[in-house]
Amino acid sequence: MLLRIGHLSTFYHTAMLLMADKTLCTGIDAEISWELFGTGPAVINAFEKKEIDLAYVGLPPAIIGIERGVPAICIAGGHIEGTVICARQLYRGYPEVDRLEDILRQFAGKTVGVPGTGSIHDVILRQSIRQSGLERTVRVRNLAWADMVLEAIIRDEIAAAFGTPALAVSLKHYAGGIILYPPSLLWPNNPSYGILVDKTFLHDNRRLVEQFLLSHEAATAYIRNMPDKAAETIAAHIGFIEASFVRETFAVSPKYCSLLTDEYIASTMDFVKILHSLGYIRRPIGIDDIFDRSLISGVHPEPEHYGSGIAAT
Repeated sequence: MLLRIGHLSTFYHTAMLLMADKTLCTGIDAEISWELFGTGPAVINAFEKKEIDLAYVGLPPAIIGIERGVPAICIAGGHIEGTVICARQLYRGYPEVDRLEDILRQFAGKTVGVPGTGSIHDVILRQSIRQSGLERTVRVRNLAWADMVLEAIIRDEIAAAFGTPALAVSLKHYAGGIILYPPSLLWPNNPSYGILVDKTFLHDNRRLVEQFLLSHEAATAYIRNMPDKAAETIAAHIGFIEASFVRETFAVSPKYCSLLTDEYIASTMDFVKILHSLGYIRRPIGIDDIFDRSLISGVHPEPEHYGSGIAAT
């Protein structure tokens, strides 16, 4: 049996660890085909075309796809609070400036870059600008890949960026950048990514999907409990980044778990309202349209681990 899994280049998703350490996948009774995509919306398009069975994706793109009829559902979490605002040290950030609105005002008349229209980073950026009353003064530029956002800052094409913790760490290393606002304050409990599965595939292959979730949870525990070893494993697999870089990225946004908590779901439903108000979806959709907790509740019966962060080493 072939299990086709869509994933992003985000190396702190468990996909990268499962690819790097195949012993974590020994309980999965299928050959896995890993399919790389540039953004969450591209993953959803692949679901629509029946090109993948299961995937790692941010919840806003998932909501947009589900609302338009893509037959997929979220069956597990993975990470929360994975959006960061960063820029060069020309700008002031938290705690020197404690209000997000005042931080964003520094970019009046300038452009802020973000990956993928409809990505979680895009939605958080646009909602932050709207809440700050800066829609007419702060421009947004969407780029296809996260790497392009970093390059745009280095070339001074954009003044700041909303993106992943890895983007923030890259900006720090390559352009002396800083995080302007902590990800935990930017949007508490926001669903950085979840595991989405094709509904028909889930119906026909529940045991196989459960096997995958067991491996996924084991990998989140690996990151939480052995972050140094996980960073070394991921860096060796990728081949062109240092383990210290991966470990630093873990520390920027350290909340990993596979459970779909009430807080995770409530934050997702806030996104539903915002996506509707922004015109990204035509109508609000309900919890049962987006989530199926039946498998993950059995795989992860203990309390959530997001709040425990990663082990100090």
